[in-house]
Amino acid sequence: MLESEGVFQVREYPSLTMVTTRMNNGSQDEDKSFRRLFRYISGANEDSQKVAMTTPVFMDSDEDVMGMRMGFVIPKKVVNQQVPKPSSNEVQIRERSAGRFAVIRFSGRLNNDRCAAAEIRLREWILSQGLLGTASVESAGYDPPWTPGPLRRNELLIRLMD
Repeated sequence: MLESEGVFQVREYPSLTMVTTRMNNGSQDEDKSFRRLFRYISGANEDSQKVAMTTPVFMDSDEDVMGMRMGFVIPKKVVNQQVPKPSSNEVQIRERSAGRFAVIRFSGRLNNDRCAAAEIRLREWILSQGLLGTASVESAGYDPPWTPGPLRRNELLIRLMD
């Protein structure tokens, strides 16, 4: 972490290797995106290799299909050996480039209204700090689906431009 002020932070992230899948317009449970990724890390890949579950679960816009994408970070140990190839064409391995991000932490269930409100607050904070953010936004969830809303830890991330 490079900077912190209440619920706001500036962080430096290394490049990350992620297993990702497209999300439909429904919730995570309705569109089965989480289950597709969970099957991959449970061994539904060409090597039948189990991969450790990591947090957070990232969600961002997918410019390739004009929709949303969900992703799990592949642990560095697996990346250093060899990332197993997905056995489903609905799951892809992608690289997320390193960079600086402005972050806001918040609780509750991730939904469009809560994310929109957090984005407004984060963009206002970015401006107040004299920083410049990109147009794209990522969300990150840290808790399993059964965690009650008030106890959930979520974040919204905006990549900062140099």
